[in-house]
Amino acid sequence: MTMDKALSHRSDPVVKKINSNEFSSIFTENLNQLISLFDKYKYELRIAGGAVRDLLLENVPTDIDLATTATPTQMKDMFEKENIRMINTNGERHGTITPRINDKQNFEITTLRIDVLTNGRHAEVQFTTDWQLDAYRRDLTINSMFLGFDGTVYDYFNGYEDLMNRRVRFVGEPAQRIQEDYLRILRYFRFYGRIATSSCDHDQKTLDAIKANISGLEKVSGERIWMEMKKIFLLNMRGELIQTFLECGAAKYIGLPEDIVFDDFRRITENSSFDKQPLLAISYMSAFLQNSEDAMRLHQRLKLSAYERDLAYFLPVYREAAREADDLLYYKRMCVLIGKNQNITKEYVLELLKYNGKLDLFEQLQVWSAPRFPITGIMLQTHGCSKGRMMGLVMNELKDIWANGNFEMTAEELLKELPIVLNELNRSNDGMVSKKPKMN
Repeated sequence: MTMDKALSHRSDPVVKKINSNEFSSIFTENLNQLISLFDKYKYELRIAGGAVRDLLLENVPTDIDLATTATPTQMKDMFEKENIRMINTNGERHGTITPRINDKQNFEITTLRIDVLTNGRHAEVQFTTDWQLDAYRRDLTINSMFLGFDGTVYDYFNGYEDLMNRRVRFVGEPAQRIQEDYLRILRYFRFYGRIATSSCDHDQKTLDAIKANISGLEKVSGERIWMEMKKIFLLNMRGELIQTFLECGAAKYIGLPEDIVFDDFRRITENSSFDKQPLLAISYMSAFLQNSEDAMRLHQRLKLSAYERDLAYFLPVYREAAREADDLLYYKRMCVLIGKNQNITKEYVLELLKYNGKLDLFEQLQVWSAPRFPITGIMLQTHGCSKGRMMGLVMNELKDIWANGNFEMTAEELLKELPIVLNELNRSNDGMVSKKPKMN
């Protein structure tokens, strides 16, 4: 990869020095030892990417990624000579070595590199000692800065000004950066939500490039797409960001229906009550689903967890009817009746209450424990009910009666209802009609 000659970059990358409490806090004994080691062998080592951005915003970084002029082979030789254990050798071909200092702290250290061949997701790389070329291969200007351990900030592509102005831009031409790795489309929206102060201050050239290349998301695994989207759903501007993303034409490439309807999604993202009880990411996505077929397509594309998959089936089926239900017994019945038949747990019903903004009922149901159903199969056999499907139908009917009585009826009281239940079932197609739990 050669750098675009027309790309604006600094002749002098040094923009400032920082000496903050946040910066001082990163210097653990282990990091200091690592720095001394690289000094000893005369290799340059700097903090890279997100940690630089965090420190400039006066935040303590959760992770510190490091970049170096040393090649992986040189690092391995150095660590072996110093009897330092290395872990996670899978990153070596991409230039990353992970030493464990004092058997206490791991550090990911990556050799400066350039992309020589990209396929829209992964790149073949070549190592370099040129910090500017490494900065050029990164996605966003705010992620392309380096920080020396003396506090010097090195910024080649105006990332510092962009960060201070809360502006999110790709390094160089947006289309080129996106075509190198289509996951950068989602990374753009995620970092926009973290950095920008306005939900509608996107650079039009960037949005145009995203729209023109949105089909490239087909090359990205569903797991990686879902991982990025879940991070976006944690942001304050999640509603506006996801809507803009989908308006760029993303729906069919991430497993959502092409004819997106935003009404329900806007309703739940604009509900301030979720600041107290946040919705799960899959619940937001379920706002775009109309039926179980939509949920299945979403699951097939994004490879949801079993819990997320079942919740995506559950919410579209029950959300409309439950929107008008303000009786706690309705939701208790749902936990017991639907749950036993469809493997739906109380957590699904609680999420449904949050989805519909019924936080008072949510809090009441949260502390409620479903009582044990007093009837057993042996009791039914003793009273003349045969095994098999009929027993299941009888159980369901008795549970419905029990739930209507606020779960207070005893086994003796329920067994008195058994003749009536059997008579009704026998009259309905000889007792072979499957009855759905009644929720009204």
